[in-house]
Amino acid sequence: MRLRAIRLENVRRFTTPVTVEGIADGLNVLSEPNESGKSTLFDALQALFFKPHGSRDKEVSSLRPHAGGAPEIAVEVETEAGRFTIAKRWFSKATATVHQGERLVAQSDAAEAWIADLLGGPEGGPSGLIWVRQGVTDLGGGSTREQKAALEARRDLMSSIGEEVEAMTGGRRMDMALARCREELERYASGKTRRPRGPWKEAQDAVAALEAEQAALSATVDALHEALAERSRSRRALAELEDPDAAAARQARLESAREAMRTAERHAEALETANRRLETAQLTLGTARDRLERFRAAAQEAKEADARVSETEASAATAAETQAARQKDKDAADTALETAQAALTMAADAHRRAERAQAAREGAERRHELADRIARAEQARATMETASGAMRSGPDAAALRRIEALVAERAAALAARDATATRISMQYAPGKVGTVRRDGEPLPDGTPLPLTRSQRLEIEGIGTLDIQPGDGSANAGGLEHAETALREALDALGAESVENARRAAETRAEASQNFDSAQAVFRSLAPEGLDPLRAALARIPAPDDDGPAADPAETEAALRAAQDAAKLAQAQRDSAAERLADARAEAAKQAAALAGLRDRLQRATEAQSRAGETGKDALAEALQRALAACDAAEAQRDETARNAPDMASARAALQRAQSVDTRARDEIARLTPLLATLDERIARGSGEAVEERLAETEQALATARDDRDRIAHEVAVLSRLESALESARNDARERYFTPVATELKPLLQLLWPEAELTWGQDTLLPHALIRAGAEEPVDILSGGTQEQLALLVRLAFARMLSAAGRPAPVILDDALVFTDDDRIERMFDALHRQAGDLQILVLTCRQRAFRDLGGTALRLEGQRPGGL
Repeated sequence: MRLRAIRLENVRRFTTPVTVEGIADGLNVLSEPNESGKSTLFDALQALFFKPHGSRDKEVSSLRPHAGGAPEIAVEVETEAGRFTIAKRWFSKATATVHQGERLVAQSDAAEAWIADLLGGPEGGPSGLIWVRQGVTDLGGGSTREQKAALEARRDLMSSIGEEVEAMTGGRRMDMALARCREELERYASGKTRRPRGPWKEAQDAVAALEAEQAALSATVDALHEALAERSRSRRALAELEDPDAAAARQARLESAREAMRTAERHAEALETANRRLETAQLTLGTARDRLERFRAAAQEAKEADARVSETEASAATAAETQAARQKDKDAADTALETAQAALTMAADAHRRAERAQAAREGAERRHELADRIARAEQARATMETASGAMRSGPDAAALRRIEALVAERAAALAARDATATRISMQYAPGKVGTVRRDGEPLPDGTPLPLTRSQRLEIEGIGTLDIQPGDGSANAGGLEHAETALREALDALGAESVENARRAAETRAEASQNFDSAQAVFRSLAPEGLDPLRAALARIPAPDDDGPAADPAETEAALRAAQDAAKLAQAQRDSAAERLADARAEAAKQAAALAGLRDRLQRATEAQSRAGETGKDALAEALQRALAACDAAEAQRDETARNAPDMASARAALQRAQSVDTRARDEIARLTPLLATLDERIARGSGEAVEERLAETEQALATARDDRDRIAHEVAVLSRLESALESARNDARERYFTPVATELKPLLQLLWPEAELTWGQDTLLPHALIRAGAEEPVDILSGGTQEQLALLVRLAFARMLSAAGRPAPVILDDALVFTDDDRIERMFDALHRQAGDLQILVLTCRQRAFRDLGGTALRLEGQRPGGL
């Protein structure tokens, strides 16, 4: 098949017919700028050959122009049977036709079948291997469906032209055998993991169900046997527990233990009473000792405190006299400091007045300049504030652009309505101009008038003529929508009309200009704001009217003398204050010490009086009586403890006797209902024949396991057969890939001398490039190398198709986007080499780079996208 001409109409932006003619054998180049329609041309060819005329999918819908319409594509092809014209139209009146000259060869579904036969299969056959869409630089790209179709096309092509196409280890017979083997495997297992399915899964499920039933029945049988043994054991245990002699012995042991526990508890109470008496005697002894010790300590403390009070009273009197003297010195220093500071203040004021007067004389001109700048800056700021308020009203530029766009849409809708509306044109006879009126106005002579609604024409001297223009709702609806959108936009802006909106926008733009101008003036006058200017103006003093000022040098000398006198007075006052503070601290220290000693003497006297109410001898006698009472209580407690029984042993014996009795009662209470339950369980199990059912289940389980093992053996055999077939096919791959390697070798030499390719067993695509003995996987090569390799492989496939009697054009849409200048020259050589017996169509936007490619130059004739 050879392409000779292409015609497009209503395809995206090609709303009028566009043609590409003069497509020759060999190399053809269509070099046009971006957005001129090259990719549209490629997509149109794809749709013509691969999309049914009844399709409405995403790819076909993307061909429709924005304004709507039915895409039409026609291609003139040349085959061994002659020249044919293939044409398709989608959506409105969808059709597909094949003509030879004026003769209709096929149409509709017959035309689709004719195209599929021409391509070599319903998915495009081998032709899909050599059409390269823009942006697809590898061999494995495209959707999943496209990848699968391309793989089948490669397998069909390579098997059909190999030297051993019918050998069991190479061609299509091997593929059929592998497919049959895998089909059989799919009956029993799915996926590469061979997960059971179908009969195999059913057999495994049956075995699992029978094994579960066997386990349940075995458990039931075991439970029945265990119940019989448990009933026998329970009957013996219950008889032993209910024996009268055993019950009486348990009760006697319990009563004996209770009596021993009561005796031990009474003796424990007597021991507790003796312990409490001993504790009371010990507390009385401690109290007597404490009272005697406190009396002795208070007497010693009173003696020492009285001696210290006399000494501290003398020191406190001396410290008070020293503080009074230091206070007089401090008062005198304060008076001298106040006098010096007053003189300093007067000298500083006089010097400040003198400096201000001098600064006022020197800064008069600067004050005037700053006052003028501030006044002008304030005026500019007021202008900015006024303009800022005006800027917030009226539409901005974006809103005005939207209004203008809506006005344009309304005008377009009005034009569209008028273009499809009924039109009338009045041609008056001589002297009759103006005798036909519409709405009271004369109808113009010879001017077409669109009628979008019912109209009544008044014909002078004849009557009236009513005209109904018919249904124009489609275009009227567009005009109504445009007017509504424009009205809503104007309402949102608060404008009554488009002219009002434009005037408001002009006013806002003028206010913006005024704001910018005033802002520029303000920034030039007050770059840091008005506050720094006002501060600078305030720093320049205004001239005083108090008469002639003193000389600043004289006032400065007087100020320095006053400062020296003030510093001396301050130092003397600080020294006096420090001496006064020391005297105060010492006086306070002595007073505090005296107060503390007096308080200490008072506390010691009070403690001595409290402790010695009965006298020292009486306290000593009370201590001896407490010692004797304590010794007697301790002796009585020891005697009671020696005769006490073992409370822990009595408690343990009682607990043991109670535990034995309680356990016997609990066991009797447990065994009685247990025996009833066991009797009922044994009776129920004996009536269900579980042992017979278990035997039947075990027999069925053995049969199910045999079925499962038989199927598992068959799966293993099929898996082994699949592995053997794949191994045999892999051994024949070298001969299988020989044709494409032969076609590809001279092309590879153009770019990489001595380079070779290894091929993937599953994808039938290049797996790695071997250069200088090193194997480089294709997916790690650079983008330029990958696209060059992909293009060379496609050219080799094209030669193989031609050799197999199925020539197809090679179409490349910007297929060399990453190739550098040096290699692109060699790729041009490869294209020319293959173009000897092939038809190659190159679509490119790289006009300068592909200028040296040569070949037949093609042009898009007719309308260009975007008015080109």
